[in-house]
Amino acid sequence: MQIQDKPPFDTPFEWIGGEAKVHALTERFYDLMDLEPAYAALRAVHGPSLDNARQRLFWFLCGWLGGPQHYTERFGHPMLRARHLPFPIGIKERDQWLACMDQAMHETGVPEDLRTRLA
Repeated sequence: MQIQDKPPFDTPFEWIGGEAKVHALTERFYDLMDLEPAYAALRAVHGPSLDNARQRLFWFLCGWLGGPQHYTERFGHPMLRARHLPFPIGIKERDQWLACMDQAMHETGVPEDLRTRLA
C-alpha cells in the first residue's frame, strides 16, 4: 500500500459513519431482500421473519468493520462457515447476497472508495 492509498479513516466503521450508518445499511439490505424479486432465493433461506437476522448482521458488521464488537460479546467468535452450514447456500444465494449488499451500500450512500475496498 502506498501512502497516497491510505483510507481517510482508521477503520471502515469510522469511514462508513458509525453505528447509525451500519444500522441503516443493515435495514436497507434486509428491506431489499424482502422486496426485490431478484433476491428471492436469498430471501427463501431466511425463513418467515428477518428480525433476528437484521439484529445479528448489524452486530456482526459493526465488529467486522472495526467498530464495537457487539456480536462477539454476545456469541463469541462468529465462525461464519459453521453458523451457516445448516442453510442451503449455493452460488445463487451467494451472488444474490453480494448484489443485495452492493445495492444497499449504494442506496445508503456508502462512499464508492469504501465499497470498492469491501468488495
